[in-house]
Amino acid sequence: MDIKLEKTTNPKEKPDEKNLGFGNYMTDHMFLINYDGDKGGWNNPRIVPYAPLEIEPNAVALHYAQETFEGLKAYRTEDGKIQLFRPDMNATRMINSNRRLCMPEMPEDMFIEAIKEVVKVDKDWVPSEKDTSLYIRPFMFTNEGMLGLHVSDHFLFAIILSPVGAYYENGIDPVDIIVEENYVRAVEGGTGFTKCGGNYAASALAQKEAEEKGFTQVLWLDGKERKYVEEVGSMNIMFVINGEVYTAPTEGTVLPGVTRDSIIHILKDWGIPVHEEKIAIEDLMEYGKTGELEEIFGTGTAAVVSPVKSLTYKDEKITVNDGKIGELTQKLYDELTGIQWGKKEDKYNWTVDIEE
Repeated sequence: MDIKLEKTTNPKEKPDEKNLGFGNYMTDHMFLINYDGDKGGWNNPRIVPYAPLEIEPNAVALHYAQETFEGLKAYRTEDGKIQLFRPDMNATRMINSNRRLCMPEMPEDMFIEAIKEVVKVDKDWVPSEKDTSLYIRPFMFTNEGMLGLHVSDHFLFAIILSPVGAYYENGIDPVDIIVEENYVRAVEGGTGFTKCGGNYAASALAQKEAEEKGFTQVLWLDGKERKYVEEVGSMNIMFVINGEVYTAPTEGTVLPGVTRDSIIHILKDWGIPVHEEKIAIEDLMEYGKTGELEEIFGTGTAAVVSPVKSLTYKDEKITVNDGKIGELTQKLYDELTGIQWGKKEDKYNWTVDIEE
């Protein structure tokens, strides 16, 4: 791409790397590119100062939620190098999300090139403090103005950047989760496998009610039988039962997580059996009572690996591993973050250097 660059004339003051939080600060620049079907497709790639976007009040995205997004990170290694983690998987997932929402598919090479170039421009924003990174948020929406419900032909793809610390305030400390009984997140044939804003908006009420009860996250059951566990609000989830790992299959209602896939690769390399199959919540609670449920952990880009200390279902609570982080959970966290920050060998070729 021939990317035009407009540097900011008013750079921001960079935040304290020890107190970043998650998503609280935005860098100086953003990447934008238009898609216009009547102009041959993708056009006008540019990196410009971070600023509000102009959008018509009747833009389709505002009324009919035709929007998708992704999330990945750039990491600064101990020798100062900057690297991405499996951006090809994010590109593929966005292609699949866009296909489902009838949106144009950005080729993988363009997706990765755009990320590399905007990160290069704002490379000084990639933090170096322990456990920090630069969160990268590619997103696309239709900015076409019409109130009739028709297939759109005009879109804006953007990438914004944010230096971040831990997703949860308590870092990798185990969290309490509750099984959702009243609402559903996704159904077969729907958009559960995509990263679209509508999925997250629909889950907000359950999350709000869970937090009011003192829980960190919601564990969703399948939308058909309300029987099988699927994922938590912002992560895939895995269960260690009698030394083997179980997780829900990605068959249309569960997001195919990049971290999920990476963890499965590592587990199989370690010789630990992994079962991608449906798990009934009643069976899971029983395993918790007998002690066969040894560990629970969530996986996702934002939190990487998040241990779970308790699970509550129908007012019954089981505590896992005495409420402490499990040995396997800690080992997986150390292994994956070691690869991401360049402290461990990347034998899978997952990391991609941002060349200066």
